[in-house]
Amino acid sequence: MEITNATALARDLAPTGVLRASINLGNPVLAQGTPDAPRGITVDLARELGRRIGLPVEFRCFDAARKSYEAMATGQADLCFLAVDPAREAEVAFTAPYVHIEGMYAVPADSTLRTPDDVDHEGVRIGVKQGSAYDLFLTRTLRHATVVRGAEGVDVFHTEKLEAAAGIRQPLTAHVAGRPELRLVEPAFMTIRQAVGTTRERSPETVRFLSETVAELTASGFVADALGRSGQDPTLAAPVA
Repeated sequence: MEITNATALARDLAPTGVLRASINLGNPVLAQGTPDAPRGITVDLARELGRRIGLPVEFRCFDAARKSYEAMATGQADLCFLAVDPAREAEVAFTAPYVHIEGMYAVPADSTLRTPDDVDHEGVRIGVKQGSAYDLFLTRTLRHATVVRGAEGVDVFHTEKLEAAAGIRQPLTAHVAGRPELRLVEPAFMTIRQAVGTTRERSPETVRFLSETVAELTASGFVADALGRSGQDPTLAAPVA
């Protein structure tokens, strides 16, 4: 898209003169590498946004979505890359999604839980990563099962011998692989819509710039190409409206 006033956008979005991007290294679909050398679709998106408004980009890396969110909410970052969720939308202005990923359950192989609906029953405890998109979703939607939070959902699942673990399809599939005592519950219990976000104090023009740019980069194949370069499935790019 054509930027008519990149200077004004830069001043509003990144008042320090550097575009500070909050990166969640805890989601391997979105980011990989190390805090000193992150890579992946979120890193590529941040660099492209910085390029379009003529600013250098600085990465603030974290190991969990809630920490990434808190960095932006407390003024340590200008952009975040998070799942769209009502619990976050009060504070975050989100673009349309650029990636769709799935939330899955893993259970013991001999479990009687066969479908996502089976999991929402009294006595079922589900291990989740605290503050993750699926933690927020399950906390809001479960009627009978209990959410048990930890630094990693699969760790609390194992240590407390819970009935199920929730997680993102790709890392949860990798965790189950080679463990015949575990299996995934199909189908996914949710679609996680990953989007770019900034604080709601930004001007409408800045939010529109982010929204239009992310939509363009998704439609043009930029997102799919970046996913492929980082070893992820290009078909995870969000459908183009």
